[in-house]
Formats: sequence, structure tokens, C-alpha cells
Amino acid sequence: MNESDFDIRLMKADDFAAVVGIDTKVLKASRPEYYAMKFEKLFRSKDYLPTSLVAAKEDGTVVGFVMGELYMGEYGIFQEEATLDTIGVDPDYQNRGIGEQLISEFVNHLRRLGVQKIYTLVGWNDYQLIHFFSTNHFNPSKTINLERNL
Repeated sequence: MNESDFDIRLMKADDFAAVVGIDTKVLKASRPEYYAMKFEKLFRSKDYLPTSLVAAKEDGTVVGFVMGELYMGEYGIFQEEATLDTIGVDPDYQNRGIGEQLISEFVNHLRRLGVQKIYTLVGWNDYQLIHFFSTNHFNPSKTINLERNL
């Protein structure tokens, strides 16, 4: 499979089952409630600006996705920052450049919307994902994410 074998397009509400299916295959756990919340926010919000993308084969089968949000500042004023909060590629299609193409299209799409910085979070010990993001020009942030166990 090469880049011409799939298209990157804006995510649609109809992609819900495919996104949940890919996520389940990747994580070996199902999170439909998480995606129901995300899709509700993305597709039913009046303030929705489309940022999430899918990679689909020529027959329409979704094989990967990337989801993110634009930050809206105080009083709804657009800020030049966004998050990339979820990415997934069907394990049957991994290591074929789909994730890189999704990131590239996501970045280009956000750039056209005026975004100048994208944030994402990665687990400290998730070396594979850290490497993936590093390869795609993400660098450690100058902020530190702090946590407190209760």
C-alpha cells in the first residue's frame, strides 16, 4: 500500500464505528463511550471547526484517523494553538506511512486555519509513540505536565 492507495479526508459522523474499531484493535480494549463523547462534541457543537481526519482506502474503508481540537480563548476568540489528542492506524495497515500522512495532512490543515502550535501528550515510557512523534517533528514542550495521585 502506498499513498495513492488511500485518501485523507475530513472525519464524518458516519466514521464512528470505524474509529472505535481501529482503536479497539490497537489498544485491545473498547472505548465507545470516549468516542461517543468526542463525536458528540465534534459533530453536534455549533462551534465545531473540522480538524479531525481519516485515511480511507479507495473502497471507503477507514484504516486510520487523527483527532484534535482548536483552542478557543476567552470570549470565544480564536487562539493559534491546537491539540492532537488521538491517533490510530489499523494494525493491519501500520508501518505503511499512513500515520505520517495523517500527521502531515493534519498539520497542513491546521496551518491553513491559522494554527501555529500543536500540543499532544505521550506517556513517558511509550518509546514507540515518542519516536513516531519525534519523527514527525514534534519536540518536548517547555511546559511540564504535573500530576498528583489521590
